[in-house]
Amino acid sequence: MAVFTENQKIQLLSDLVAIQSVNDHEEQVATYLQKVLVDHGIAAKLLPVATNRANLVAEIGQGGPVLGISGHMDVVSPGEVSQWASDPFTLTEHDGKLVGRGAVDMKAGLAAMVIAMIELHAAGQPQQGRIRLMATIAEEVGEFGSQAFYEQGAMDDVSALLIGEPSGYNLFSSHKGSMDIKLTSRGQAAHSSMPELGANAIDPLLDLLHQANQDFRQTDRYNDFLGDLTFNTTVFNGGNQVNSIPEAATAEMNVRTIPEFDNDQVTTTLQKLVDQANDQGGQIEMNVYMSQNPVQEPKDSPLSDLAARIGASFAGGPIPKLALPAVTDASNLLKDKGHQFPFIVFGPGNESAHQVDEFVDRQMFLDFTSLYQKLFTAYLEN
Repeated sequence: MAVFTENQKIQLLSDLVAIQSVNDHEEQVATYLQKVLVDHGIAAKLLPVATNRANLVAEIGQGGPVLGISGHMDVVSPGEVSQWASDPFTLTEHDGKLVGRGAVDMKAGLAAMVIAMIELHAAGQPQQGRIRLMATIAEEVGEFGSQAFYEQGAMDDVSALLIGEPSGYNLFSSHKGSMDIKLTSRGQAAHSSMPELGANAIDPLLDLLHQANQDFRQTDRYNDFLGDLTFNTTVFNGGNQVNSIPEAATAEMNVRTIPEFDNDQVTTTLQKLVDQANDQGGQIEMNVYMSQNPVQEPKDSPLSDLAARIGASFAGGPIPKLALPAVTDASNLLKDKGHQFPFIVFGPGNESAHQVDEFVDRQMFLDFTSLYQKLFTAYLEN
């Protein structure tokens, strides 16, 4: 049952893009969506996580099974606004593309899921089972929203999960984990003409990073679907004047983990290197300030098979099943679910996420509002 015209669907997306939820203020998005859902007879609840930041949960249907659907409400900064062809927070159409910050990552997917739920509810669907929307905060930095849902038990009775990140007409059921780690090295300042009076904080840190590169990059651990673990130092700071021995230095690393070399093993390996450096006179501390686990669920499942079949009619060809390079909220939402859980990343999109003039294809966005309805009901009736 059509509730929205095409223009109304695009207006809903436009309204979401206009809310500047740049790594914050997701409560405004949640409040907007709550009103839209309630206006169409669907109960929706805000779940505060921090100041100005609230998750949103809404559900339609009765009984089981429960299909979980999820999307995040935050976006990244537009960067230098002058580089955009139009205002990044005003959804603008150019040649069939809907341009705006968050248009593809991932307010289009979020809007499509909400529209699908409203139109299904208006049609008296689903007749079997429930669809539970979990809209999250802080996916771009920290994934605190999905962690809150996990801790609150929102996934306990969910039998399958779809995350509407911008996959386009591809299906993903696996992705690497991600860790952000900071090493802080302490030394003793001194004049560079008398280095023996000080302790260079950079030296032990450089030695540690050199050894870490060997230990993490020359491992024989490999995943046939996800590939190798990757380890990269991405931020380095040390010293404050060229003729002074530096009393402090820091390094930050991003590690993309695989099940064969997971987050706990990375932490243990790096801690051993820190301990060795300190045994040799260093003063280094390690802080793992973000740790999201790798996800590897079956690429063939009732949910992914249905999505491939239904999606093919919209895509005009087969839907490939791949591994996703980026991390999603599934790292938290799928904790304790084992490794045979029906899970897919499937949403309107392309590779313009985080870029200047980010966009979603207009027709693909509209198609996903219908595709989701077919997929959700087909899964619950299967």
